[in-house]
Amino acid sequence: MKTASKKIINGWAMYDWANSVYNLVITSTMFPAYFEEVTKNAATNNEVVFLGRSFVNTALYNYALGFAFLIVAIMSPILSSIADYKGNKKSFLRFFSTLGSIACSCLYF
Repeated sequence: MKTASKKIINGWAMYDWANSVYNLVITSTMFPAYFEEVTKNAATNNEVVFLGRSFVNTALYNYALGFAFLIVAIMSPILSSIADYKGNKKSFLRFFSTLGSIACSCLYF
């Protein structure tokens, strides 16, 4: 088995470190407070109507997060197989890093 160069290993380590920090800070700290503040409504007891059903705003956040993790669990093996088979790991990395950066920036608006 051929080992990767030190530069490639360090690049993936930096990506993993940055990805872990993003998940820790945005997913568990910033976005829940942001979502609760945006959906807060004293007149409706903090309930949000989504797809015709009424949810408490914090419960809807948890359902959405669970659904998102389910999609990630299903899509990760498929996308990683495609990236390994076609040999375009760097383009996948570039695309999903850019997508994550844009999505995080859109929280401002």
